[in-house]
Amino acid sequence: MYEERIRNADLRNRVISPEEAAAKIRSHMVLGFSGFTSAGYPKAIPQAIASRGEAQDLTVFTGASTGPELDGVLTKAGLMSRRSPFQSNVDSRKAINEGTVEFFDQHLGLMPRFIRDSRHHHLDYAIIECCLVTEDGGVVPTLCGGSTQAMLEQADHVLLELNLAHSAKVYGIHDNYREPGIGCRRGIPIYEVTDRIGTPAIPCDIEKIKGIVITDDFGATPKFTPVDEVSTAIAGHLIDFLKSEIAAGALPEYLYPLQSGVGSVANAVLAGLMDSGFRDLTMYTEVVQDSALELLIAGRMRAASATSLSLSRAGLDRFYSHLDQLKGKIVLRPQDISNHPEIIRRLGVITMNTAIEADIYGNINSTNIMGSRMMNGIGGSGDFARNAQLSIFMTPSTAKGGVISSIVPMVTHVDNISQDVHVLVTEYGAADLRGKSPKERAEIIIETCCHPDFREPLWAYYKRALAESHALHNPVCLTEAFRWHERYLKKGAM
Repeated sequence: MYEERIRNADLRNRVISPEEAAAKIRSHMVLGFSGFTSAGYPKAIPQAIASRGEAQDLTVFTGASTGPELDGVLTKAGLMSRRSPFQSNVDSRKAINEGTVEFFDQHLGLMPRFIRDSRHHHLDYAIIECCLVTEDGGVVPTLCGGSTQAMLEQADHVLLELNLAHSAKVYGIHDNYREPGIGCRRGIPIYEVTDRIGTPAIPCDIEKIKGIVITDDFGATPKFTPVDEVSTAIAGHLIDFLKSEIAAGALPEYLYPLQSGVGSVANAVLAGLMDSGFRDLTMYTEVVQDSALELLIAGRMRAASATSLSLSRAGLDRFYSHLDQLKGKIVLRPQDISNHPEIIRRLGVITMNTAIEADIYGNINSTNIMGSRMMNGIGGSGDFARNAQLSIFMTPSTAKGGVISSIVPMVTHVDNISQDVHVLVTEYGAADLRGKSPKERAEIIIETCCHPDFREPLWAYYKRALAESHALHNPVCLTEAFRWHERYLKKGAM
């Protein structure tokens, strides 16, 4: 029964159908949806909006990526015209690259501040998934914090999806805290991963809540590819590198808090930590995925702070079956707090993010394939890499069955500059780039990280750059820097 999940008696009278909720949405509105990496996003209301098909030219903001029941249906219905800050849906991606949806990429840690700055796009509605509404109208999200707090503050109106598939016992796992405003002399008092400084529910003006839709659906959940030989090798090189840092006295045996990006490679690397010998690990990150959950359950990791629990369907079952054990170990925060530079620097976070491609000087492309085709977005990698104690980027050395080298003469789009990249890891090795000049970086990356099929051509390019570049600090052969990419676009192989 949903009544016990709505503890305010007046709000029980505002339960409506998805169709009634969708009827409130008009063309040209700006909508803020909860959700962060396929966790905590509403499903019934966006599907009803798409089914009605009347609300055109919608601007859609979220915390990060959602699922097909939101990004997918609104895109296929032709209702979404603008999107930010991060997406991973195939239909949304196609529309962005065809130019029918305008996409504004954004560092995820800055999204709540952007939403609060209503000069750009003021929210007409916040549409939020929750598992509980408190007596005073406080909203308890499901498994993500994201930008939900900022959306509830700024939106003119609120629609809630009360999802009964998620346990109300989640109440207490969230720590909702508002980032201090510009000019405030008060810092953010987080000194340990598990510090709690906010509230378990997000305050919300009851008068703004225009309807509550009851659902019972986990929706689409992430699917991680099985750990393969390449991801295992990447994990092995990374773990060996961390152990060498401990042996040199540069890191403590328990390491500093870890941050890990999303996706199958990141999930596989965390899985490699299970039998690595590390104990008493912690995370200060955006997303807890299945492998991190298993580290927590197994006791290898003692605590994790994130803004989202992005779990497979099996991972969700594992989470809820161990909820009593995990509740004191996991803190879910708003994304401007999970990604805040002050805290990342204070805690000395070790960041591990994936790249689409890296060039021989250590610049990272995380977003645009062949320079123009948007994949997902920069996510939080920039928030963490710029402020990390140790910034690590990982990528398989090749893509598309070996016809593309992930190590190239020059990346076609730069998301993370070389100064923010301390270590680059592929299945062939880990290149420590700290304290290296551009030429020294090029030599160690080619020798350590490149696939053997592309190593000789990269050396040949680098030697021509040394001979032809107008200066030798960062030697570039301008006439050839993107020739590999051009060759792929014309012939299907680099």
